[in-house]
Amino acid sequence: MLFGLCVPAFAAAERGVMVRVAEIYLSPDPNSQKMAQIDRGREVAVLERSHEWVKVYAGIAPEQDITGWMLDKGIVTANTPNGDKILFGEAVDSENEASRRHGRKGAAEDAQRLYARAAEYFPNSPLAAEAFYRAADVRWQLDREDIMSRPSAKQVDPSLRQEIEPQYMHQVMKKYPHTKWADLAAYRLIDNKLCGQWDGTPKCPEKEAELYEKYANDHPDSPVTPEALYEAASRRAALIVIYQQNDEGKKSDEAKGRAQALAEKITARYPQTDWASRAYRLIFYVQQNIPTVGNMVQ
Repeated sequence: MLFGLCVPAFAAAERGVMVRVAEIYLSPDPNSQKMAQIDRGREVAVLERSHEWVKVYAGIAPEQDITGWMLDKGIVTANTPNGDKILFGEAVDSENEASRRHGRKGAAEDAQRLYARAAEYFPNSPLAAEAFYRAADVRWQLDREDIMSRPSAKQVDPSLRQEIEPQYMHQVMKKYPHTKWADLAAYRLIDNKLCGQWDGTPKCPEKEAELYEKYANDHPDSPVTPEALYEAASRRAALIVIYQQNDEGKKSDEAKGRAQALAEKITARYPQTDWASRAYRLIFYVQQNIPTVGNMVQ
């Protein structure tokens, strides 16, 4: 809801979402005092209009609101024609900007807000489900980047590091069950269960292979199922060497068979994907007894 508004006069105001950065002034005059700047994806409530100006109650930051005047430009409301496409398009542009090496500061946060508002303002839009997932995904990536930059990220046991907040992915799964967006959200949740780094024992690759195999079995039609199968296969391939180093020849042979079987499943079911090409490479390595982990040179 708009800044948690509870004042009736404000609650009844026309709500909108900014798709541009704008200055907020004390009065409807560009020469008046500048009070604040509002970013993309922030909400405003339109209280009054005067020629090309609007008086707004604006959320310029979390728990920071302000009332002032701004030019009546770049506000998308629920009644704006193609408003869903405009918000979504601005979100995509911001997300692309965030992915650039020297992209605009705060662009990822802009994208997250814009996607969320697109889903909120236009719940019946064909873009709503994707926008809802993308908002959760951008938030997930930002949270993950922060957590993985900490020393605790290198802990073998994932329970010893802070968890990436899962509630938004769970919301996607609850709101859009049995869709590819729910499948993608479920895949993201695996991140919280992966080891920070392996310690040379079979425990981590065994556990992670099982996680990815289970995902592939539970979500056979997911867009990322071939990726999950490859992640499982690569971990089974890694176990070949790990078991050999532990003098567990039988387990090493079993890992070799399982790695090849998983890779062959990818080449058979998803032949036109990059994962199939990578799977062929992995099969070649396995058959040639080429180690896929460590710095071993033969």
